[in-house]
Amino acid sequence: MNMILHRLFFFLIGFFLAAPIIVVAGVSINEKQSLTFPPQGFSLGWYGEIFVNPEWRSAFFASVTLAVLSAALAVLIALPLAWFLWRRIAPWANIFQLLGIAPFTLPPVITALGMLTFWATVGSYGQPWTAVIGHAIFFVTLPLVTISLGFSAIDRSLVEAAATMGADDSTVFRTVVMPLIRPYLVSGYAFAFVLSLNEYIVAYMTVGFTLETLPIKIFNALRYGYTPTMASVTILFVVVAAVVFSLVARFGDLPKLLGAMSSTEK
Repeated sequence: MNMILHRLFFFLIGFFLAAPIIVVAGVSINEKQSLTFPPQGFSLGWYGEIFVNPEWRSAFFASVTLAVLSAALAVLIALPLAWFLWRRIAPWANIFQLLGIAPFTLPPVITALGMLTFWATVGSYGQPWTAVIGHAIFFVTLPLVTISLGFSAIDRSLVEAAATMGADDSTVFRTVVMPLIRPYLVSGYAFAFVLSLNEYIVAYMTVGFTLETLPIKIFNALRYGYTPTMASVTILFVVVAAVVFSLVARFGDLPKLLGAMSSTEK
């Protein structure tokens, strides 16, 4: 009896969490242009609208480009910082760790307002590249955490052995460290990419309407009414996130990336 109640409890929780996605998915295949659930008829045309309609297609490619570039920049910032923290070159190294984590711990609107003020002060507000830098700074925490976990898993005796054999720092990093942390580096990039793809506030505050990403496009389109294309974009985001995280779970150590320890490490 207890087992049945236990399973029923978790089923209800799962259903409660999945219900909004189910409703949005139903709306996205609605044949009519209306906000109705269950859907009236079946049509995948609203998904095609994302790539056929010039405005939605442009917003889609803008979002992907922003996510690709900002995630890459976030990794480029996080990698040397994590390497520096792992080596503990200076006693004040933890200050940089706090600076790397701070943007993600603050409310997004506070970070966005700070970036808006900065870019407006230097006269660069509205430039597309400011959104790339803004997202990279905002999401640098994710690759910093994953890459730091990768460094923590390295056996330092391997680095010491390589140094004993005459390898300099760059050789050790290229031949010993990089192959060991590559899965964590890719995972950090994937996390930053997915969240950048869905982010609205920072992008809007840094570029306004000069760069219309999919989240910005959705909010702009709401001023003129509702279309199931918005629901299609939402489901597309969910699918992309599910695929990316599934790949990370398949080829990486997802439990450790989420902060859990394996039984061999306890």
